[in-house]
Amino acid sequence: MHKKLIVGSLATILLFSYCSLFTPSASKMYKRSLKKHPQYDAVIVPGVPFKEPQWDKPMLMRVIWAVHLYKRGLTKNIIMSGSAVYTPYVEAKIMKQYAVALGVPEEHVLVEDKAEHSTENVWYGYKLAKSKGFNSIALSSDIFQTKLLYRFCKKRTKGVEFLPSMFDTLRTLSHDTPPIEFKHLKLDTFVALPNRESKWQRFRGTQGKHINFKDTN
Repeated sequence: MHKKLIVGSLATILLFSYCSLFTPSASKMYKRSLKKHPQYDAVIVPGVPFKEPQWDKPMLMRVIWAVHLYKRGLTKNIIMSGSAVYTPYVEAKIMKQYAVALGVPEEHVLVEDKAEHSTENVWYGYKLAKSKGFNSIALSSDIFQTKLLYRFCKKRTKGVEFLPSMFDTLRTLSHDTPPIEFKHLKLDTFVALPNRESKWQRFRGTQGKHINFKDTN
């Protein structure tokens, strides 16, 4: 394995291990959140790059989990968050297409298309939810990303709870891939994030350093 890949993998493992020490388990987060609000006004779902012709497993898992929460009546709305970051498709728009194809009414799937980093997914999704008058809001993602965002949420988006995907339940859900129309969503002009930001800039982005927290819009 390439030396840089090994170092990067170890750093990711260490970061996740650190976060795991200071955050509740997925099960505890899920149960605590539902105890606070049996039904949320909205859940925020961070985006995943779309590599045509169809979604990959990370996007599949995030979307079907969010749809599961909606169909169980645990959330009234879903906020898909994500710009065109690594591929020429706005992630939130593609994810909305899948959620609607899986039976969620279009008016209950909102699109936040500004975020390019996970912290921005939460922040801009939170701002969109507040602009719609939503009060009870939760983050819905895999437990790995949830743990990485836990401290950020506690500091910057107080009141946002956590409904991470529960893998025992996720395995029982259908993983069928519905057909969607996506070609009309492809951007004519697109520059991938690595060609716009250095590694250091992207790292700062993951820490929320590109966000203007004083912006009230």
